[in-house]
Amino acid sequence: MELSFGFIINIAIAIYLFMDARKRDKSAFFWAIIGLIIGPIVLGIYFIQTGRKGIGWTIVILSIIWYIIAIVFGILAAILALFI
Repeated sequence: MELSFGFIINIAIAIYLFMDARKRDKSAFFWAIIGLIIGPIVLGIYFIQTGRKGIGWTIVILSIIWYIIAIVFGILAAILALFI
């Protein structure tokens, strides 16, 4: 079975969130599950919530830009496929 690179990153984020949330007395399972589903944006939000605002906002902004680029390229690829 093949795992996508994005899913592997989400698993790594979920593991990190679970371990760090336990250290900071946060809801570890909540952060891990949300991190597994949504990924980098949740990591940024978690950093903001735990007082690491600089890195948190950087991750959130870069994640949103990445998602927008992926959506735009997906739409362009679909439009291009219509004409080929």
